[in-house]
Amino acid sequence: MLTSPIQKYQQSSVQTASPGQLILMLYDGAIRFVKLGIAGIEERDISKANNSLIRAQRIINELMASLNTSLPLSATLMGIYEYMNRRLIEANIKKDKAPAEEVLGHLVELRDAWGKIIQPGQQGHA
Repeated sequence: MLTSPIQKYQQSSVQTASPGQLILMLYDGAIRFVKLGIAGIEERDISKANNSLIRAQRIINELMASLNTSLPLSATLMGIYEYMNRRLIEANIKKDKAPAEEVLGHLVELRDAWGKIIQPGQQGHA
């Protein structure tokens, strides 16, 4: 049960978002958790690094599940998402921030590209 106003607002935001906005929210979440994972590695906080990188992987899995497989671009994106997941697993196992930083760069680049595609007025068509 949601008790805090922030949780209620977040749930409402997700429920009223267009498909394009949801994709951007997923990217934003993945970026946030990869950054937290990198911070956990730097701080030698194994639990923080592990939990954050796993959450980023789960979000990437959601991005994979959201792909429209009838579009040719989907196969390319699927490959990119699978690669990013493998790199996050590597970062988590080795507690090495370099693979996570690489993934962060890819996520930011993809998020920026989606942000340009999903323009106001077109958000329902992504």
